[in-house]
Amino acid sequence: RTRVRPDLVAWPASDDATLLAELPQWLGPYLGGVTRRAALARVPLREALLARLSGAQRRTLETLAPRELTVPSGSTLRIDYLDEQAPCLSVRLQEVFGLADTPRIGGGAVAVTLKLLSPAQRPVQITRDLGGFWRGSYAQVRKDLRGRYPKHYWPEDPLQAAPTRGIRRVRC
Repeated sequence: RTRVRPDLVAWPASDDATLLAELPQWLGPYLGGVTRRAALARVPLREALLARLSGAQRRTLETLAPRELTVPSGSTLRIDYLDEQAPCLSVRLQEVFGLADTPRIGGGAVAVTLKLLSPAQRPVQITRDLGGFWRGSYAQVRKDLRGRYPKHYWPEDPLQAAPTRGIRRVRC
């Protein structure tokens, strides 16, 4: 499996031992006024960790691991990085019509897992190979979804179809 090479960028050490040893430097400035344990939940950890990076490192991080991706329909969707296997993007199936290949991040090294959703936001397919899905199981998924969601657009050739966010009206 291909991974992003962290040695291509000089990143600060971020293992548990280093973060604990440097706790006063990186977290201290964000603890002003925190006197109760419950207040810790409001400490902006993401911001505190990002403050350890230079401007160039932040820009590189955003390029390699963006927070969001824009899909062919124009929607900008948040990437979920919690899954250790691969970053994941939940998107309505119709919003990726016309997209031939799976989006990649990490300088092209990591395929994003796509959770393709029905119009009701229910998963209908999970894939890291969008091209294979279009050529393979899309026909069966299309058949099932056409029956459940007849007002929605389900083209025979999704690669030539325009992406859509909602119901596509049929012209008379």
